[in-house]
This record gives sequence, structure tokens and C-alpha cells, in this order.
Amino acid sequence: MKITNIETFCVSVPLKKPFKTALRTVTEAEAVMVKMTAGDLVGFGEAPPTVVITGESLASIDAAIQQVIKPKLMGMNLTDYESIFHQLHHALVGNTSAKAAVDMAIYDLVSKKSHLPLYQFLGGYRNTMETDYTVSVNDSSEMSNDAAQYIEDGFTILKVKVGKDTIQNDINRIRAIRKRIQNKASIRLDANQGWTPKEAIYSIRQMEEEGLNIELVEQPVHRKDLEGLKKVTDAVLTPIMADESVFSPQDALQVIQMRASDLINIKLMKSGGIHQALKINALAETAGMECMVGSMIESRVGITAAAHFAASQRNITRFDFDAPLMLGHDNVYGGVHYTKNVMTLTEDHGLGIHTIEKGGMTIGNS
Repeated sequence: MKITNIETFCVSVPLKKPFKTALRTVTEAEAVMVKMTAGDLVGFGEAPPTVVITGESLASIDAAIQQVIKPKLMGMNLTDYESIFHQLHHALVGNTSAKAAVDMAIYDLVSKKSHLPLYQFLGGYRNTMETDYTVSVNDSSEMSNDAAQYIEDGFTILKVKVGKDTIQNDINRIRAIRKRIQNKASIRLDANQGWTPKEAIYSIRQMEEEGLNIELVEQPVHRKDLEGLKKVTDAVLTPIMADESVFSPQDALQVIQMRASDLINIKLMKSGGIHQALKINALAETAGMECMVGSMIESRVGITAAAHFAASQRNITRFDFDAPLMLGHDNVYGGVHYTKNVMTLTEDHGLGIHTIEKGGMTIGNS
């Protein structure tokens, strides 16, 4: 069964509330969707533009897929999917989000052809997960109110964004949130590269001394400062997670060899899709390092693919898949199902995505 077509189309859905981190503010979820056809099967994928992290825009993602990747993959046989992935990842340098969208569609097709849900095709370790919910960086009062609301909505793990201004403001934010929510939820911090190593060590130690009970701190320093990341990891008791520092298996290997972090956050948009993400997780597992799987601001297409990957692997122990819950409306039918903080994968073959809405049109499995 050969790949006969690769189509792309852009979608945009407003967010319920602006998403704010140390790197950016997002008000709508934009993405390039991929529809790949092989015989009578259709596979879907998604790539959001995250210029400040991956360097990709809507235009560059679409061009990479249509002008470079598509010509390489057309006519290739699904049964030779290892060769397909080789072609995909060697078609061009970088462009990891574009590659991830195509990678998702390939896995959707291959697992459909195998008559299995993707998580079972990849390993089948679990079919339910608990996601956290992200508290955007704002003033202490607004963040405390948001945290309390998310707990009321049923979430027991909060991922709190920090690193936008001063470390004293960040400490005050966490104090206010912990005071407001007491011990009703775990708190994870994500500085998005916003601190220096000294600031990170000072602020984390201060929060430890005050008993603010932080589960982990994600990417406290600049992604290229692995020495600084290691200094933070070695200097504090709180587990440190590498995120933007790890795009590729080669990045993961360097972090592992240096013991620069305690944990790794894998995102399909960084790795270039599931094929490379599996390698990162395998390296981490070999080194005794657990992983989390996270996401950008994505719809249920990209999140479903990431959730299938995360569910399939025993070493992936944390899940950051709240993005679809932030959307003003859902333009995707099928895929992962949410019941408050619990995500359940369906037994539909592949990703289980049925249709995607775009400007009043419905794009589906036909």
C-alpha cells in the first residue's frame, strides 16, 4: 500500500484565555494539519508554529512539507515504514514540527493497516493518563485564582509558569498559589529558560526552605547552557527537568552523559515525531531517567498522537496534555477523550481521528 497523496491545510482556534510564558503570549491555536492518503486509508498529523522554540512558522511548515518532504515520500510503501522515516528525517535539516506532523500521519496509517490503536502498536503499556493543567504567568492574585479554579475543575497537578520577570516575583507567585490551594494539588514549575543558574539555585532553595513542596522544575536556564543546567541539578534537592535543551536523541545523550538533569520532557514538535521520540525515551530509560511527554499549543490531533506515544511506554511517567482544554471550541472529532484530568485512549485503529473542521468545511477519512 503506497502513499498516494499528502495534503496540508491551516486551522486557527481562539484560546479561552491567553497562554503566557517567559517566552511568548498566545491567544489562538494555529496549526498546519496533514492529511496523508495510502490506498483507502487516511492518516492525520498536526504542526503548530512555535517560532521562539522550534523556529518554524505556518508558512515554513507548509513549505517544508509540500516542497521538500512530500516529493520524497510519494509512492513509498507503508510496509517499508522504516525507510519512510529515514527519508523523512533526512529530507531537510531541522523543521522538526513539519516532520512531526508527517510522522504522526505515517504512524496513523501504519497502525490502521495493522488494525490496532496506535498505543497498542507502539507497546500498549496503558490507555489512561492524568494530565496536569498549566497556570500562565501573571500577577500573583490572578495566578492564585486560576490555580484554585483548575483544582475546582478536577485537576490535581498544576504546571506553573515562571521566569518572566524577577525571581522574587516568581517566589511570591508560588507562595500565593500554595497558600491558596494548600495541599490540594502538586505544583510543577516551568521557567522556560527564564532564569540564570544562580537565580535558579537561589529561588529553588528558597522554595525548598519554605516548604512550598515543588514536584519538579522544568528548564530553569537557557537551553544551550548545559553546564548551568547541571549546576542547578547538582545544587538543589528538587528534581530538574530538561525541556528545550533536548530536541534530538543526540541532545538527550549529551544531557544523560553529563547528568545535567534528573528528567527529560519529550515533545513531538521538538523531536520531529514519534520515531525519534522513541529513541530519546529508550536512551533515558537505559540511564534510569524518567520522562514526561508534553506539547505545544495543539489541538486534539497532535495531543492524541503524543498521548498514544506516552501511553505506550512504561518509562514515561508524567503527562502535560492540557492544550485542547484551553481552546475556545473543539474542531476535531475523535481521538483522546477527556474526563476532567483523566485522558482515555479509544480502541479505534490508529489515532482514532475522524474529522477536522476548517472554516465551515469538514475534512475527514475520505
